[in-house]
Amino acid sequence: MNQFKLKALACVVPCYFAAFSTHAEPLSLGASVIYAQSPYRGGQDRYIPIPVINYEGENFWFRSLQGGYYLWKDQQDQLSLTLLGSPQQYDPKDNDLGDMKALDKRRMTLMAGATYRHVADWGIVRTALLGDVLNNSNGIIWDLTYLYRFDFGAFSLTPGIGAMWNSANQNRYYYGVSSHESARTGIAEYQPDDSWSPYVEMNASYQISDSWNASLSGRYTRFDSEIKDSPMVDKSGQFTLWTGISYSF
Repeated sequence: MNQFKLKALACVVPCYFAAFSTHAEPLSLGASVIYAQSPYRGGQDRYIPIPVINYEGENFWFRSLQGGYYLWKDQQDQLSLTLLGSPQQYDPKDNDLGDMKALDKRRMTLMAGATYRHVADWGIVRTALLGDVLNNSNGIIWDLTYLYRFDFGAFSLTPGIGAMWNSANQNRYYYGVSSHESARTGIAEYQPDDSWSPYVEMNASYQISDSWNASLSGRYTRFDSEIKDSPMVDKSGQFTLWTGISYSF
């Protein structure tokens, strides 16, 4: 239990899957696809192809959409400064509803902060505190997760439960409606506060050979009322799925 790996990165749309390798091959390359359910009224679900490029060094690591520098690293504990690309966005051109088409665009951004992971016989604790560094949302997120891994030979299954905290700025950028937007579209003005959204996730990995690995990760997030009550949103939660295959060198 004190060493395990998941070869495909899991990501955020809008919730953050974090790749959680305590021990990894120096380099692995592959391909993956993310399915992200749109939380927005009239929004289109997205399929996002992402290359798997994972590198694990003594001081630096890189896992597709995120990378970092270890401040502390041993078999049980890893603390690192982290830079992560968030693909969360809202593009009014992709919406099917007239009023939603007139809203402003919400852009993807870059998040920076710290991540920590503790591995023990009783499970894995994973947490990340990240803030927007491109001045798009000026928001902060805090992700806290507990996971436990089951091994069945070449196949492993790692269920998890956690919660995502969004600051008020994060929610207002992606789910709020300004007075200018309300006047232009007829959608009610909305300014949410911060929120806690619980989630469950499942990560599966199959070691095809010594070098090849296939992975499947899924997460369902139950929206806090601050998100669910937004006039932009018509769902009580969001489902995200990641599938990929990689080759380790």
